[in-house]
Amino acid sequence: MYNRLSILNIIRENSGLSRQELAKRTGLTPAAMSGIVRELVQNGYVMEVGLGKSSGGRRPIQLQFNPQAGYVVGAEITRSRTILGMINLSAGVVLIEEKLIDMTDPEVGLSVLLADIETIIARSGIPKDKVMGMGFAFPGLIEQRTKVIKRSPNLGDKWTDFPVKDWLEQRMDIPLFVEHNANAAAAAEVTLGKGHGVQHLVYVNLGEGISAGVIIDGKPFYGSFGYAGEVGHTVIVENGPLCNCGNKGCLESLYAAPALVRKANQELPLYRDDALKRIWLAHGTVAIEDIIKAARVPNSYAWELVRQAGWYIGAAISNIVNLFNPEVVCLGGILSGAWPIMKETFQQSMETHSFPETARNCVLEVSDLGRDAGFFGACLGAIDQLFNVDELSLLD
Repeated sequence: MYNRLSILNIIRENSGLSRQELAKRTGLTPAAMSGIVRELVQNGYVMEVGLGKSSGGRRPIQLQFNPQAGYVVGAEITRSRTILGMINLSAGVVLIEEKLIDMTDPEVGLSVLLADIETIIARSGIPKDKVMGMGFAFPGLIEQRTKVIKRSPNLGDKWTDFPVKDWLEQRMDIPLFVEHNANAAAAAEVTLGKGHGVQHLVYVNLGEGISAGVIIDGKPFYGSFGYAGEVGHTVIVENGPLCNCGNKGCLESLYAAPALVRKANQELPLYRDDALKRIWLAHGTVAIEDIIKAARVPNSYAWELVRQAGWYIGAAISNIVNLFNPEVVCLGGILSGAWPIMKETFQQSMETHSFPETARNCVLEVSDLGRDAGFFGACLGAIDQLFNVDELSLLD
């Protein structure tokens, strides 16, 4: 049975159809279809955009989904930085910005975020009643059914068993979507990015943490509870450095962005003079952006550090390639900006540790969405939820 939302979805996915073509496709009578389309046009969801080819008689009026009919707000949250913004219903960007928000305390951090969302909406010039949904992407173990964050080593201990969706719903009267940041980014890649149309993809977030979002047969793979993809917590050095998760020697504890910053700040005092050391001498510390920039100089401290990270990250991802046999592995997050430097050691490690058959047929890509992939995924999840015929949240 077809309802208004299912008709709108057909128009949204097939620009240029006429009322007659919609009636033939759905089996509805022309009169019934005309009534539904009239209502969708009057409510601003559909536009009449021109005349199609005639098969005899009057030329049919073509229909097109109106992406400005509504907007969603999205946010990708990390411990200290949040990517926040707004897009229209076809992913056209209204604005995106980075906010420095301390998220170690969930109620305090999220309260700041909600205030920033109000500011974003006001600054956008979009009427508030046109904002139809919001999406949020978080790091950590998110229970898929309840959207409780069971644990988030990157956000901190106060997030343990935090009912994030319930907390947000109690404060916001709007449809909400909550997702793991790497899963959100993977969804963005297959919709907007390098994995467009790909059925088997792994997105690897190389940021404050290291995690993977897995797409199998075109659908997100969550595991039994929603905790799949935590590749950063595979142990690569027995009895290595203590990780935020409580284990020792995790990939994340050695080669995520904060780990590289810690390592550089510890080792630079003993290193010979180079560009990164001069930054350390001037400021008493270096940031991950400094490391990536300094790594462009061959044989420098940062160059060696980033290439070492590439080897170990490549080894970890080879395990994913062996497990899931994806068509595409897409790298994102701030460390993907160092891809030109780590590419050689990363690929050598992949070739060393993967089955040749799986590695040979897997394409390595660096996300064009950059640090915004999780943000786009959160927004797209909110949009998909609005257009879900089973939930009927858009046209109710």
